[in-house]
Amino acid sequence: MRKQIFTSASFAVVTLVALLGGLPSAMPQGAKPVLPVFEVDPKFPTMPDHMLLGGVGGATADSHGNVWVFHRPHTLEEGNATENGYRPAPTVIEFSADGKYIQGWGGPVKGSQYEWFNRGGLHSAFAECQSCTTERRLNGDGRPGSGEHGIAVDAKDNVWLTGNGDGDGQVLKFSKDGKFLLQIGRGGVAVDSNDTTHLSRPAGITVYDKTNEVFVADGYGNRRVIVFDANTGAYKRHWGAYGNKPDDKASKARQATGAGPQQFNTPHGIEVSNDGIVYVTDRANNRVQSFTLDGKFVKEGFIKRESQGTGTAFGVALSTDPEQRFVYIADGSNERIAILDRTSLAEIGHIGGPGRKAGEFFHLHSLDVDPQGNIVTGESQGYRVQKFIYKGLSTTAR
Repeated sequence: MRKQIFTSASFAVVTLVALLGGLPSAMPQGAKPVLPVFEVDPKFPTMPDHMLLGGVGGATADSHGNVWVFHRPHTLEEGNATENGYRPAPTVIEFSADGKYIQGWGGPVKGSQYEWFNRGGLHSAFAECQSCTTERRLNGDGRPGSGEHGIAVDAKDNVWLTGNGDGDGQVLKFSKDGKFLLQIGRGGVAVDSNDTTHLSRPAGITVYDKTNEVFVADGYGNRRVIVFDANTGAYKRHWGAYGNKPDDKASKARQATGAGPQQFNTPHGIEVSNDGIVYVTDRANNRVQSFTLDGKFVKEGFIKRESQGTGTAFGVALSTDPEQRFVYIADGSNERIAILDRTSLAEIGHIGGPGRKAGEFFHLHSLDVDPQGNIVTGESQGYRVQKFIYKGLSTTAR
């Protein structure tokens, strides 16, 4: 990856070209474009005065190009982050495509019909990270639990939420303006990966409108994908890695070489392509697997398989060209967006890297693609959302 910085009197932008090699000085006439090019918007989004984002669990885009953020206000409540008139933003936030604040809502409400997400408990991915400090094992920011995690907006503009706090076993559905519509599962119920009623600290979520089904990566407490009817919440089906029956007793040992583990280890992100292929990021196993809608295994690809830490496969999204040629993976361990060829699931490039500047990441946790092909990202420790503007395709020079 190379960065080219263009500066004017009013703004600076960073252009990120996803390449394995270097960018050619001139593109040959008729050369085949192979990789997407993005330009980070350093001013996105614009927060209201004295309003702050906490750790971002999820960031997504709706069919109109608006960006939705699901963050953790409680991560701002310790220390002095909320002194001097500053306050946490509402838990669910909608921004316009150009980053203007539209609305915010969400959070626990006394006497409500739904169970909000718990903000306590040990974060399993960090607890199992042998190379992490004791503080990181508590949840990466020194605090137990996480709470607010996954977000998706369906074609009807309904907002779907998941939480991975201690005991969370529910999915919540709201209207665009925050009216409660549906709860699937209950919190505080002991379950396993073959329970058909409740979940266990679910992570990623997406809605496939063609079948009116909601797909959940039920990954912090369970080891599966589970599917429900998007109207009624009725259970439809579930499966584990390779389409196997989930087995909670199977080893979670990471395998850097050879055949991949036969069970998921923190299935974390999930997306369905236009042609009905389900993509699941298996976070702690450093891979993405694809399936048919009914759970038949199709293919897998590894993302920096040798990496340690908390895993390299966090969120997953697809490009918006007709063939959806590229798969984007949020690699939270290496702080970058890995770009895979959708046909082979082989990594062909990446953008980003560790840091606090525009276009860099500090614990990249989630990502999505808007209708124009732009990427939006959320950082659970960087406490920010970024937007990468799609600029077209480029060629590689080896």
